[in-house]
Amino acid sequence: MIAIQGTYTALITPFAKSGAVDWGKLEELVARQVAGGVAGVVPVGTTGESPTLTMEEHAKVIEKTIEYAAGRVQVIAGAGANSTAEAIHLTKEAIAMGADATLQVTPYYNKPNAAGLVAHFSAVADLGRPIVLYNLPGRTGREIPLPVVETLAKHPNVAAIKEAGGSVDRVSRIRQMCDLPVLSGDDALTLPMMAVGAAGVVSVASNVAPEKVCEMVDFALEGKYAEARACHEKLYPLFRDLFCDTNPIPVKVAMELIGFAPAVFRLPLCAPDAASVEKVRSALAGLGLV
Repeated sequence: MIAIQGTYTALITPFAKSGAVDWGKLEELVARQVAGGVAGVVPVGTTGESPTLTMEEHAKVIEKTIEYAAGRVQVIAGAGANSTAEAIHLTKEAIAMGADATLQVTPYYNKPNAAGLVAHFSAVADLGRPIVLYNLPGRTGREIPLPVVETLAKHPNVAAIKEAGGSVDRVSRIRQMCDLPVLSGDDALTLPMMAVGAAGVVSVASNVAPEKVCEMVDFALEGKYAEARACHEKLYPLFRDLFCDTNPIPVKVAMELIGFAPAVFRLPLCAPDAASVEKVRSALAGLGLV
């Protein structure tokens, strides 16, 4: 089983001004993460704008990320769907490309019951490669119930759960029930979640400042909570303001402001208002990034 611990970056998908995926910038982004000390990268999740990528683009982003990572960090590929057949298809592709694990979001819109969730996630895990459950009720309309987590934790290929529901209490409840590693899905809750047993974070902010996020997480893993808290307090304005609009709009603005890549989106996502841009600029300035 893969060891899940530390900082994992939920990669943006860089677009050129034409709207096409910018493969050169994706390679540069992966290199930035490796140099920043992350444990792994997570392509084509929410932050990677997977809903507006074509199936071909989705697969190619995973393939290229694995190529660019070249075994230096783990690659946990976004391969979830609200159709089990589609999730299996995407996961088989990711496995064939060499992904270390896949990220499996709660099936959205159709809101399956508990038995359906167990069957869905188990069918994907049965393919033989580790999966990370992704609890994201604000976007999917369905929380993964704790009894379902407890059941799935017994599957040998369920490696971790990403908790993006805003609840530190759920981390404690999961840790009471089983040994399943928990990753924070909210940058601002990373330190509180780690204080009660989470193993790390799938971070949006680490696109911008991988070294700084890794420093905080590593201090927490070492039990140096005073140092971790100092890092959190410095990073908190960035954590907060990267969610002043729908993710990944602010983080793409941040990447443009630090000179990395233009903030290009695909509809229905679009550029934020001037006030949001100034919030992101101010948070970056506070960290000396602009």
